[in-house]
Amino acid sequence: MLLFFTVDFFPADDTAIIAAMVALSSLLVIVFIIIMQTMPLLARSPSTNRKYPPLPVDKLEEEMNRRMADDNKLFREEFNALPVCPIQATCDAASKEENKEKNRYVNILPCELRIILFVLCPSELFVPVSFSVLGTIHVCTGPKEETVNDFWRMIWEQNTATIVMVTNLKERKECKCAQYWPDQGCWTYGSIRVSVEDVMVLVDYTIRKFCIQQKPQRLVTQFHFTSWPDFGVPFTPIGMLKFLKKVKACNPQYAGPIVVHCSAGVGRTGTFIVIDAMLDMMAAEKKVDVFGFVTRIRAQRCQMVQTDMQYVFIFQALLEHYLYGDTELEVTSLESHLAKLYAPCPGSSCGGMEAEFKKLTSVKIQNDKMRTGNLPANMKKNRVLQIIPYEFNRVIIPVKRGDENTDYVNASFIDGYRQKDAYIASQGPLPHTLEDFWRMIWEWRSCSIVMLTELEERGQEKCTQYWPSEGTLVCGDMAIELKREEENESYTVRDLLVTNNRENRSRAVRQFHFHGWPEVGIPADGKGMINIIAAVQRQQQQSGNHPITVHCSAGAGRTGTFCALSTVLERVKAEGILDVFQTVKSLRLQRPHMVQTLEQYEFCYKVVQEYIDAFSDYANFK
Repeated sequence: MLLFFTVDFFPADDTAIIAAMVALSSLLVIVFIIIMQTMPLLARSPSTNRKYPPLPVDKLEEEMNRRMADDNKLFREEFNALPVCPIQATCDAASKEENKEKNRYVNILPCELRIILFVLCPSELFVPVSFSVLGTIHVCTGPKEETVNDFWRMIWEQNTATIVMVTNLKERKECKCAQYWPDQGCWTYGSIRVSVEDVMVLVDYTIRKFCIQQKPQRLVTQFHFTSWPDFGVPFTPIGMLKFLKKVKACNPQYAGPIVVHCSAGVGRTGTFIVIDAMLDMMAAEKKVDVFGFVTRIRAQRCQMVQTDMQYVFIFQALLEHYLYGDTELEVTSLESHLAKLYAPCPGSSCGGMEAEFKKLTSVKIQNDKMRTGNLPANMKKNRVLQIIPYEFNRVIIPVKRGDENTDYVNASFIDGYRQKDAYIASQGPLPHTLEDFWRMIWEWRSCSIVMLTELEERGQEKCTQYWPSEGTLVCGDMAIELKREEENESYTVRDLLVTNNRENRSRAVRQFHFHGWPEVGIPADGKGMINIIAAVQRQQQQSGNHPITVHCSAGAGRTGTFCALSTVLERVKAEGILDVFQTVKSLRLQRPHMVQTLEQYEFCYKVVQEYIDAFSDYANFK
């Protein structure tokens, strides 16, 4: 059973209000029993005349497709049918003259202090005297400079151990939330001292551990989701689902309420809470009631789930979880998982590995979102017409003076484990795109190039040689000089000096040319791949974390496999967790056909297993 306890936090100076807050929190269990006996907040057997009744999970995909037709027409109708603010709540404290400066938005004010309970039970019958609290949540706006001290006082008094932040500090040059923590060291907020103990920056979110103290000291963890645009939604729900799982796993049982905030404390905050609640309902009852649940939380705080895009995103997250489930693995369980993947699927002619890969091939290629690459002026710049970058993440290069169609190169930005746009996935340059390739390297300050093809394979040209065998190669304004070449066991390292003659500046670029990966098939073992990934990461640490350019011939199969392995192995080292399936799925959403074959997909698992086997002690991963 999941209990949501939301209290509108209003940072008043009135000590009577603060005292009441503490007293009411301590009476939470008693109030819960009383309310549950009189007020069923989430109907277990909804009336049949509801226009938007709960959905069985096995109908979720069908219903989503129906509602998303005609540019989300039915979803918009459903969202617009939600009550805006069904209660006539008073906001007297928030409206007081001395408190007006503490409100971030004049149209979003906290109601008078109340305890609100939302309950999802795993059985049809609920016994008030026998329950356990799995989680409680406080909702508030993002602190302003004037309310940061009050915010930390709330964290202390409520014994909160987890803060969920679903906004960035600034968005579109507008301040959305005051930075209520020090970047490093410690700072005192009112009577509470806050020190930063640890920071872990990942591609979709950052985890900060704080030590806070007044008399005794406590550990507070902030989970800061950074991939959620204001009044928009994340590109994919994958990161949000992983974020939510991490939050729930890390909140201590002894702790007080989780504090959730965005900027206004309604849109993204409401969306996060609804996804959490509906995932639990899905597990307990095999159905979801998004409309009903949003209706109920809006009865307690107006505008929760603020846009129709956020409403649709809730369904997208639920469908993602229903279709693919939780595919994360502890490294210690990889061997047993592989045994299952290699076993034949009951009632099917294919094995588990093939069945898992088939799910990936169902990710739709959105040909209508490749406009620039399909322009007549750019078609000849593509090696393979099926592998063209999407608009949202294509690599743009500066337009050459007098030629408007020169900002295109067949390359896509790809997210890594710790940072966005960690890689540039590119095709191997053609003779007439050499200059574009080097302009791309220069513009985006890429200091590492990973080449995964030979210049010629099976008698066909696969990549134009874009570096000189000796001396200097000139490509437009760019001059490339070979400074050093060194052969390693499975790859060649070339140090190149790239000079922009127009700017009269030079930059060092290192190329890692991997050998032994045939156009059809995979390398004989994973050792060489592990070694080259490690070498590239060392180079990145020395040259700055600008994008790593990765290419094979078309920039999809071998390129995608390298990006997947780099991302997976980095997470294995940092967390002892891997998720090959979702890593590859995310890559395919960013560029068509990434990790192109079942053999390449299986190779990802094989390399990870080799990497893990190389360590006799699990502690080496930490």
